[in-house]
Amino acid sequence: MCVRCRSQTRIVEEDSTLSLKPYAKFQNIPGEPSRGRLRKTAAKFCGLGSWKIRLPITIWLPRYTLESLFRDLIAGITVGLTSIPQGIAYAMIAGLPPQIGLYSSIFPGIVYSLFGSCKDITLGPTAILSALVAKYVAYSDDFAYLASFLSGCIVLLFGILQLGFILDFISKPVIAGFTTAAALQIGASQLRSLFGVSGSSGNTFVKAIINFFRNITTIQLNDSLLGVVTIISLMLLKHATIPVGPDSSSCRVRFAKLWVYVLRARNALVVFVGSILAYILYVQGWTPFALTGKINGGLPHFGPPPFSTVVGNRTLNFTDMLAVFGAEGLVMPLVTILESVAIAKAFAGSKPVDGTQEMIALGACNILSCFGQSMPTTGSFTRTAINHACGVTTPAGSLFKACLVLLAVTLLTDAFFFIPKTVLAGIIIVAMTSITEFGLVTKLWRNSKLELAVYSLTVLVGAGVGLEYGILCGAGLDVARTLAHAARPDLHHQLFKVGNQDCIILTLLGTLTYACCEHVPRQLRRRAGEHVHVAVLDARHVQRLDYGVAENLISTILDLEQNHRFLLWNFKESHKQLFEDIHPGFSGRFVNGPSIDQHILGLEPIPMR
Repeated sequence: MCVRCRSQTRIVEEDSTLSLKPYAKFQNIPGEPSRGRLRKTAAKFCGLGSWKIRLPITIWLPRYTLESLFRDLIAGITVGLTSIPQGIAYAMIAGLPPQIGLYSSIFPGIVYSLFGSCKDITLGPTAILSALVAKYVAYSDDFAYLASFLSGCIVLLFGILQLGFILDFISKPVIAGFTTAAALQIGASQLRSLFGVSGSSGNTFVKAIINFFRNITTIQLNDSLLGVVTIISLMLLKHATIPVGPDSSSCRVRFAKLWVYVLRARNALVVFVGSILAYILYVQGWTPFALTGKINGGLPHFGPPPFSTVVGNRTLNFTDMLAVFGAEGLVMPLVTILESVAIAKAFAGSKPVDGTQEMIALGACNILSCFGQSMPTTGSFTRTAINHACGVTTPAGSLFKACLVLLAVTLLTDAFFFIPKTVLAGIIIVAMTSITEFGLVTKLWRNSKLELAVYSLTVLVGAGVGLEYGILCGAGLDVARTLAHAARPDLHHQLFKVGNQDCIILTLLGTLTYACCEHVPRQLRRRAGEHVHVAVLDARHVQRLDYGVAENLISTILDLEQNHRFLLWNFKESHKQLFEDIHPGFSGRFVNGPSIDQHILGLEPIPMR
């Protein structure tokens, strides 16, 4: 949660404790500690302050100012102008009617303004989620609405149970590989619209490329020209800034500030120009581009998500629909959480992020939005960056964005008819260039080749087989890598001499789990060669020691003590007790202190054989 919200919440929590004062006298009564703990727990979860944390609008709204209103309004309008073309484009990626992408930008924005804790986050459809849901929409559009409901339920459950720590097991290489594979797949799927090629695009990167070249003879010159010009224009606008110095005139400064807003709305600008061009040519009786076509505007059909649908001539009930989703359907809520929480952390800077509240807000957005024909939604990096750059101050910016999109979908749908599909494809392709992370390859090659293998596997499987399989394979390899490291921990050693005795220090590190119960004793036997008289096990850096490891160490030490002397240095008291419980009388080998030399000199010499 943002610092501002946390400080306001602290005041609320202090006020909420006033109601507990009549019961304060009971808290020091002997024999009733459990009752005091129950009251504290009840105050934590049932107090007014805790409920206000879960409904952040009750914290920032009473302190809302006219200046905040103006800044949020500007941010909402600017983000809305980007949300309209992106919403239409992402609906097309998912294989849904264009208006569904707009509905998916309206209702999540309204709900997030109530439950969201981070001012910068903007929820809506994203390219990755659209690509994931597309394979199910191929059966029926109803799968998109049900996916939103089920994803919301799972995300909300994660938030209530505070299971956000599960995301810690998905590493940066897996996330980067997944987003890169998604960008490749989405970009390749847009080649068909960009160049006006006929045929299907395919549901993976490889299939999309194969289908594109298979039908490349159907390429349309007009669509290709407009699409390439769109990409070049967006790239130029992205980097076209007006430098302002201390000697610049006031007119130049004002124009530079205005130009910044133009750049932030560049997606809407190219769509507007492309639509005007298509309309003028249409009036002249010429339609050189493939157009978006008629969009059924107005409000959506409100109602519960579909728990049954008709595919072909067969009716699928709820169980059948769940079978279609399968286990890989769980990737959608996982990606929903990953994208939103990662974006929240990226734009929070040094401020803490309440991951639990973000998951609750995200789950509520998807659950409630599916009642208004919404597809799965999550945080959008592009729109969040624009929101942040516009100086948004509260989650009210999401509400103003939703209002603008609602106005467009109810009053301006006739104008959407003339949007060229190649322009939308160009917007998506340029957006995908910002989420690819090929630059990570060189860094991992220089520093961690195992992590590079994880990244590469995620990209290859995600692009060749499917995004959900890519993230599963990458996470699986990452877990295997972690387990291998746990089973083969580092065992540093150093040879030295005390008097006329050759000695070795073996430094144990980190957590010694059951997975390394054979490796550590084996390394001890190998390091303690015949030329070593004294072996010292240094455990100052050991955090945890499993029973099996301690038992095998004791057996190894007892076996080697015929030719060596052993000292167990800087072991914790809990570890000493474990050794003593396994082998009573073993405690005589434990020593402490800053220096080991005096303990070595005090050892009895090894008897000559």
